[in-house]
Amino acid sequence: MIVAVYVIAVVAGIFAYDYFKSVLSANAGNASGFSGLPFLLPLFLADVAATIVVFVFSLIFKNASVYDPYWSVQPPVILCVALIRCGTSLLGALIFAAVLFWGIRLTANWAYTFKGLEHQDWRYSMLREKTKKIYPLINFLGIHLFPTIVVYLCILPAVTVVYEQAAFRPLCAVFLLLSFAATVCQGIADTQMHIFRRKGTGGFIRNGLWKHSRHPNYACEILMWWGVALTSIAALPERWMLCAGALVNTLMFFCVSIPMADKRQSRKPGFEEYKKATRML
Repeated sequence: MIVAVYVIAVVAGIFAYDYFKSVLSANAGNASGFSGLPFLLPLFLADVAATIVVFVFSLIFKNASVYDPYWSVQPPVILCVALIRCGTSLLGALIFAAVLFWGIRLTANWAYTFKGLEHQDWRYSMLREKTKKIYPLINFLGIHLFPTIVVYLCILPAVTVVYEQAAFRPLCAVFLLLSFAATVCQGIADTQMHIFRRKGTGGFIRNGLWKHSRHPNYACEILMWWGVALTSIAALPERWMLCAGALVNTLMFFCVSIPMADKRQSRKPGFEEYKKATRML
């Protein structure tokens, strides 16, 4: 059922992109672009259209977690469509490989932990309890639209590389390796957490990557997108503003995700000692 929802969302997104691009081009020439990038606005509107599709199904299923795979599914889909439409260069293929590798691993992790449509992420349930009557608005703006904007900004550097057929430069290899390494380490961290939870010992995980960080999976997610952004900037130095997505993503983890996770962990005895002994990232 989730797969069907996302197939519909992808089709809606592609249709919306073509529609908005043609309308904007017909009405205002190249006005739909920004700094020579005419795909920016149509791509954003298409991303929002796909999000609305997922949001509608989350209402039908009464479960905001229908949106959870969006984070890892949409970036490789968007980049794949861009490659098909614009053509493939060496750097475009390499950056797509990095994003696809990350997307497959993160989606596989979601599928492994998926417990069915009757289960909703604890953070969404908490928001529903706290916001009550305005939860539908919070659901759309906070749970669906805001992450979509972050995803859009994160994938934008890679799409720009494909659109402009940017040439591969030696420095790109360093940052591509950073993205691949971050994905591998994120997978290791998630696997270590799964093993820890299966043991059912409770408390705090203090082995492997978790010995050095309270949130190694978040740290690797941050590094993944900085790798993509810096790869793009290494190829297109004049597009330095493309690092905005990685920056917003980093701020989201620092200001939202990590504080929420730490607050939940703080209910366990010994958290303050654990917090002092273990770095945040």
